[in-house]
Amino acid sequence: MSIADTTPAELERIVAAADAAATMWAAAPAAGRAAALTAVADALDAAAPELVPLAQEETSLTAGRLSGELKRTTFQLRLFAELLTDGGYLDARIDHADAGWPMGARPDLRRVLEPLGPVLVFAASNFPFAFSVMGGDSCSALAAGCPVVLKAHPGHPRLSAAVGRVAAAALRAAGAPDGLLQLVYGTQVGRDALLDPRIKAGAFTGSLAGGRALFDLAASRPEPIPFYGELGSVNPVFVTEAAAAARGADIVAEFVASYTLGAGQFCTKPGILLVPAASSMPGELSAAARPEAAPLLNGHIQSGYTASLSALLEHDAVDALGAVEGTFDVPPAPALTVTTASALLADPDGLVTECFGPSALVATYHSEQELLAVARVLDGQLTASIQGEGTEDVAPELVRLLAKKAGRVLWNEWPTGVSVTYAQQHGGPYPATTAPTTTSVGTAGITRFLRPVAYQGLPAHLLPAALRDDNPLGVPQRINGKLG
Repeated sequence: MSIADTTPAELERIVAAADAAATMWAAAPAAGRAAALTAVADALDAAAPELVPLAQEETSLTAGRLSGELKRTTFQLRLFAELLTDGGYLDARIDHADAGWPMGARPDLRRVLEPLGPVLVFAASNFPFAFSVMGGDSCSALAAGCPVVLKAHPGHPRLSAAVGRVAAAALRAAGAPDGLLQLVYGTQVGRDALLDPRIKAGAFTGSLAGGRALFDLAASRPEPIPFYGELGSVNPVFVTEAAAAARGADIVAEFVASYTLGAGQFCTKPGILLVPAASSMPGELSAAARPEAAPLLNGHIQSGYTASLSALLEHDAVDALGAVEGTFDVPPAPALTVTTASALLADPDGLVTECFGPSALVATYHSEQELLAVARVLDGQLTASIQGEGTEDVAPELVRLLAKKAGRVLWNEWPTGVSVTYAQQHGGPYPATTAPTTTSVGTAGITRFLRPVAYQGLPAHLLPAALRDDNPLGVPQRINGKLG
């Protein structure tokens, strides 16, 4: 069963409904929004016997992988529901009037975060549950008090429709307004929706080219809007000489498991591994056993992977490393390529490029100073990892450099596997994302869809409840600079 593109008339009705729902949902008590998110989580868990097989049909992912991803999705919904009950996300601040304030008499000022309005979310292909209809962006937008218009990914349209149906029904049953979660289909429809003045923010997970085009579109509007795009990352891993000598074989096995996880279709896949040329690691990597070939998500990703890997192998400074049988088959066998750190430094644009699929580039170095040089030429990354022993002279400077280039810096761990928690940061400088100050995973993601409003001199009855002195909501308040 195919799903037709949304028509202009349908899009108008959908955006109008989202706009109408915005005021009601923003005014809904946090406890009501939390109950609605929990209801969606319960409904999705109950629908797993329908949803997981449908996801298998459309994505070629295994039932085990998809079941785990669905659990991650419903856990995330419940975590945001807990966040809402606390109220700290509102960042309520109260400065009482102070005639003796050192910078001159201070008026009564009160500041709180409020919902932006309807949000347009572009679903991802590689996580049909966790980054799709009820993924992190939809979850955090709804938690913030914003309706969601979801542009379904063409890689799993029937699953998107089913998840949307289950989630929308749960929201209605929980008393949420109509129009709170709606789906649209079609590339042009997504662009048209992004230009609609009633849409107040956009969120995207996908390719650099597609995300940059949408980012530019969002900025070109008469009223530019925030656009939170996750676009691309090679997630480099730096192996020190001491780590290679102490546990090189273990690092090789762990690296292979990480770069081939999910057939290399994770945005956090470690795509570049820097190892000492004088160590045994290049030979161990060449001989390392790799998992059997696994199908990629769809034909579009297969062709993109083949093109990217072919272009890399055509580079004068790149060779295949180890087995090459089946590299370009359907499905493709995992592949490794090899170059040098000096070649990478000479042509970072040509070699530090994402190849979305089961391959990675190994770069050998002769001096640990080359690790620092590579870190300096990197563009923005979601993650950067160090495999070290803790005694290296190079480590402090390497950590400092990588913290400038990546949203998450790892020590002796692997970037695949992004925990949904309070301190998570899944973002980074461009081109990893278009908004390095935010995250698409973890509870801090709610701030994407909130904006601060300050109220000066208002009587108590006109203030938002979170800013009143009697604090009827019981939320944390920072009063005159001190958290009460």
